[in-house]
Amino acid sequence: MSNVHFQVLARPNALPQARLGLVVGKRTDNRAVVRNYIKRTIRETFRLHAQSLAGLDLVVRSRQAFGRKERVAVREELQDLFARIRRRCPV
Repeated sequence: MSNVHFQVLARPNALPQARLGLVVGKRTDNRAVVRNYIKRTIRETFRLHAQSLAGLDLVVRSRQAFGRKERVAVREELQDLFARIRRRCPV
């Protein structure tokens, strides 16, 4: 599943919790501050939805940089991707 800012890959796991992997490369943005902000945003959104994603391994790859101004819209996009993954990969 993907959109403008993220690509999310998912696989079922045999664990009672969800696990998260992140890929935020230098192609996304050269500045470490921006890459770290993107990672923090992804982790926080995942933390808030981890219960509904139980039993999945997720890898979230950042496709485009974003800043604080787009934070709300980007979180909604990621939440939408998580919901689509949950519907497609029932555990």
